[in-house]
Amino acid sequence: MARTGDDGRPVTADELRPAGGAPEQTYETATSRLEEIIRRLDSGAAELRETLALCREGRSLVEFCAAELDAVGQGLEELRLDELVARLEAGATRPGDPG
Repeated sequence: MARTGDDGRPVTADELRPAGGAPEQTYETATSRLEEIIRRLDSGAAELRETLALCREGRSLVEFCAAELDAVGQGLEELRLDELVARLEAGATRPGDPG
């Protein structure tokens, strides 16, 4: 499920990235960090406040990953549409076809 902003429009992955001098987050770095968080939580070693902080960070990372997947899915949809249009245009301009 895509995250939406106050105006109801979907929030992009770029908008979920931290601002400032932080390195750019990628889907791969986010999933790697999620795995670390899960290991820490599964170990039972995290205290209550750390558990809360890890859960909040994990939620943010999951939202980031969902937005990245949505963006990639949208890109694939656009590619399919472009491909379909190109095929239709190629079919309409075949030599010998009345046009």
